[in-house]
Amino acid sequence: MLPLNAIIVRINEESPSIRTFFFDLQFETMKPGEFVMVWVRGVDEVPMGLSSKNSITVQKVGEATSKLFELKEGDSFGLRGPFGRGFSLPSKEEKILVIAGGVGAAPLAPYAEAAHTAGSEVHTVLGARSAGDLIFEERFAEAGNVYISTDDGSKGKKGFVTDVLSDLNLSVYDKIAVCGPEIMMASVFRLLEDKKVLEKSEFSLHRYFKCGIGVCGACCIDKAGLRVCKDGPVFSGVQLLDSELGKYMRDASGRRVKI
Repeated sequence: MLPLNAIIVRINEESPSIRTFFFDLQFETMKPGEFVMVWVRGVDEVPMGLSSKNSITVQKVGEATSKLFELKEGDSFGLRGPFGRGFSLPSKEEKILVIAGGVGAAPLAPYAEAAHTAGSEVHTVLGARSAGDLIFEERFAEAGNVYISTDDGSKGKKGFVTDVLSDLNLSVYDKIAVCGPEIMMASVFRLLEDKKVLEKSEFSLHRYFKCGIGVCGACCIDKAGLRVCKDGPVFSGVQLLDSELGKYMRDASGRRVKI
């Protein structure tokens, strides 16, 4: 599959290290949680979650994302996709809990919006290091109730998303969707397991991709061997039992890297 040429039409600065790039293509069939392979010409091709039908939200963390941050309106990059398995949308009026940390809010904002449109009651726990690092707070608020936590206490509850979750009755929710830094997701996973609601949950994993279409096997996770690009990136909590979640991932050579 050859990349499509996507021209940047607008750039929003969500935080000092996170930007949303809107492009001139519309992925009308996009499901929340699916991803695209972004070709940063001359650097690399990397997976990015879609934050809307025509945008990706990017955190500046490496060579490819740093190069993206140099691009301006009118510049372009290549796109392949959408790929992967997204979050399970409610088929009826349900009570939905969204748990988002940092740039993990990107694939969850369209999920919250879709669940709200479907008639579900949506609650979001949104976490970040500080108030200035919170993203898409308004989008989540338009979809339902929002509980905020910040590491430094500059907004909402001081602490982590798990501190907010400890105060909620998790048994009342029909579906729980999670995305954020893996250490955060591992903590949420253990809490949901302890509260015996893990079977209601789904987690979006981040792994190194080469092909993005399930051919090379570079993103297989232990122990089940599931391919993050094809069988995920969204997995049920039950699928991740006794997995590598929160322990390690693999680099481009396949070597384990401790999280």
